[in-house]
Amino acid sequence: MSKRVVVDPITRIEGHLRIEAELGEDQSIRNAYSSGTMVRGIELILKGRDPREAWAFAQRICGVCTLVHGIASVRAVENALGYDIPANAQLIRNLMIGAQYVHDHVMHFYHLHALDWVDVVSALKADPKATSELAQSISSYPKSSPGYFAEVQKRLRTFVDGGQLGIFANGFWGHPGYKLPPEANLMAVAHYLDALAWQRDVVQIHTIFGGKNPHPNFLVGGVPAPISAGPGDGSASTAVNIVTLNQIRSIIKTMRDFVDQVYVPDTLAIAGFYKDWFARGEGLGNFMTYGDFPADGRANTGSLLIPSGVILGRDLSRIEPVDLNDPAQIQEFAAHSWYDYSAGKTAGLHPYAGETTLAYSGPNPPFDQLDVEQSYSWIKSPRWRGKAVEVGPLARVLMLYAKGHEQTRDLANMALKKLDLPLPAMFSTLGRTAARTLETKIIADQMEGWLDALVANIRNGDLKVHNDRLWDPSTWPREARGVGAMEAPRGGLAHWVVIKNGKIDNYQAVVPSTWNAGPRDATGQSGAYEAALQDRHSLYDVKQPLEIQRTIHSFDPCIACAVHVVDPEGREMSSIEVV
Repeated sequence: MSKRVVVDPITRIEGHLRIEAELGEDQSIRNAYSSGTMVRGIELILKGRDPREAWAFAQRICGVCTLVHGIASVRAVENALGYDIPANAQLIRNLMIGAQYVHDHVMHFYHLHALDWVDVVSALKADPKATSELAQSISSYPKSSPGYFAEVQKRLRTFVDGGQLGIFANGFWGHPGYKLPPEANLMAVAHYLDALAWQRDVVQIHTIFGGKNPHPNFLVGGVPAPISAGPGDGSASTAVNIVTLNQIRSIIKTMRDFVDQVYVPDTLAIAGFYKDWFARGEGLGNFMTYGDFPADGRANTGSLLIPSGVILGRDLSRIEPVDLNDPAQIQEFAAHSWYDYSAGKTAGLHPYAGETTLAYSGPNPPFDQLDVEQSYSWIKSPRWRGKAVEVGPLARVLMLYAKGHEQTRDLANMALKKLDLPLPAMFSTLGRTAARTLETKIIADQMEGWLDALVANIRNGDLKVHNDRLWDPSTWPREARGVGAMEAPRGGLAHWVVIKNGKIDNYQAVVPSTWNAGPRDATGQSGAYEAALQDRHSLYDVKQPLEIQRTIHSFDPCIACAVHVVDPEGREMSSIEVV
């Protein structure tokens, strides 16, 4: 007789996600079900508004991915109205997106995902001197002395002895699935704390170009950051100038140093103890990218650092083209979602014709288990030509590898050689995590080049950051539609907009976690989360489903970010049940 493990909510993600896993007699996962337990509804709020202000609302889809939704929104409007943006604006956007990547990936690894592999309490048993020797053997990071690790261990002991683990509370410490020696655990805990301080510098790039973080400012047709040719003119106090550009250069160096000296070495060191996790958790074998980081002002056209395409069945020799305007390629289904379509639950709709009609008729949470034969999620099921695909860092690294990107191939081959693994090992839970690390280095290394190009333009007298033609609505067509696509840290993100008589008539956003976390479609085809959990997973202890967390966290889920479930006394509510 099968039993159902319920994890609700999955912690250390942005938003509410419920996972139910049906286990066989051997504790292996036979079927998994992914349920988004919150409704978004931003699309309904945007109807009837000026499309130039859509980005400010769309950013509120998420409390962490705010920049990327703003970029996708302004690109959608620019695409609909047929306007390019100046080269300086594109370079500034690339720098802002790049900073989001590096910040987001480092934060995810250390603060959301590393604790699936690192036993914090075990770090108390470590020898600080041996920890120092380990750290210095893998990296030149300066904060690697025995005294430094002894101080971190002392701070951690104060937390544990006082019964106040705080940020490290509610872990499955002591679970036999943890394999790192105490010294590696102490090193990782120290770097966890270092990353908290490091991020304060990184976010300054968004505040320089966008005025604030989170939710930086944007502008349809360009960027809102005027450029000053030098610190002496009257606009220098509010404009981007030589002082702020030098500050950005310093921040980029700080970012690259941490990635090179801490993030990459830690990933490889930790992965070496969990090589079995390079053989489970892939699932679909289909991967999609929209492409991003254009070299000019035309988003998703021309030369892109990250190419677009679809890989089917692990076949890196054949890349299928992606057309986001083609109704035959992109469709969203709601057969197992709490939405209704006018054409019926089994219909597939392209986002231009997308509908957001709520139709929840199930029991009020909490409930024992999902009715998986009916609707069971607030997330729809997007498909590319009817196929479920995975988006995210693994898809991007595989696409870059398949396209022959030299740095990607060098980095991937280096990592695989160091771990003594073949290329197919990338198709896995830990391959997904490693790919995120490798692409962080790729993008961090690109940022200095974008900054150099921006500085060169300014020195040549090009200060333009905005296409002014866009601000005359009398020049707009009576009806227009467009799509703004980008590669967000978590995967392909696109916003589709239909504009009629100067106002938004329809707006649909299909986010990375929609592609990955969506439920089954009408044919019974699983989404990426579900398929990954059904790929060679078994649980050691159903009361501590560490294995489920590892694979789900490898996608870096984002389900309506920064929202937590609390009871009337303010205590966080999380439950793991076996039913």
